[in-house]
Amino acid sequence: QVQLVESGGGLVQAGGSVRLSCAASGRTFRWFAMGWFRQAPGKERVFLAAISWNGGSTDYADSAKGRFTISRDNAKNTVFLQMNSLKPEDTALYFCAADDTRFSTSRQASQYDYWGQGTQVTVSS
Repeated sequence: QVQLVESGGGLVQAGGSVRLSCAASGRTFRWFAMGWFRQAPGKERVFLAAISWNGGSTDYADSAKGRFTISRDNAKNTVFLQMNSLKPEDTALYFCAADDTRFSTSRQASQYDYWGQGTQVTVSS
């Protein structure tokens, strides 16, 4: 089992930045690839970014490319999502997830084995 806890969300003005964190506990963090997803009200959960177990591979959705950066610190059992140039349409509940196929950078939510509870990001115009 892996427990994931997201933090760092809140209210931010358009054009601003937020850094989300996801702290993992339980099984060895470095065995997992990690991903970030978001879900806006009334919409499906969508992929944003993923990172392999050692950070050697990353992948981004088009909506995240150039604005968001995923990174991880295996010594601190934490994955991050740095979000810059935020827009009102980035308002959503943001989730981190763990995939035990550690070399993966999957875009498919079904590939991920563990999920956090989410942290809300609200971008005001």
